[in-house]
Amino acid sequence: MNQVPCVTIRPMRLSDIAKVLRVEHASFPSPWSEDSFRAELRDPELSYPLILEDIDGTFCGYAIFHHIIDEIHLVNIAVAPEQRRKGYADKLVRTVLHLGEALGGRFFTLEVRASNHAAQALYLKHGFHSVALRKGYYQDEGEDALVMVLEGRPQVDLSDVSLDPVLRVD
Repeated sequence: MNQVPCVTIRPMRLSDIAKVLRVEHASFPSPWSEDSFRAELRDPELSYPLILEDIDGTFCGYAIFHHIIDEIHLVNIAVAPEQRRKGYADKLVRTVLHLGEALGGRFFTLEVRASNHAAQALYLKHGFHSVALRKGYYQDEGEDALVMVLEGRPQVDLSDVSLDPVLRVD
């Protein structure tokens, strides 16, 4: 994996949706709609949509997590096809863990396609483990989903990530 010197992670804005939709459609067989992303932006008590930009300000990917009491649920994450294999998904996951922990998260959850071994490896690297199988979870192809969980307080290094001041929780 190539080492990226620094990226910026900031809140998603309405003006990002067109770029997000291009990546969403390139990444998933059943992509979210524009309305779905707009709904995430309208619910700041629940939803934390994030954008990752490289050092030059180029849009590279996004992640969305929900904060429900002490649970942090990673609901969507994707990196632009031309930006993959640069460690950006890793930076997004570490940022979600960092922000989630700062919000009081003690229980981190997600679903991942049973066939998406690269994503599973990324989550395992960060301490997640599989706890259940949801049969036919993905309606597009009827594929199963693994439910993965991380319990406790994750320790993450964000020295290679610049957080937008709005996201700072130090």
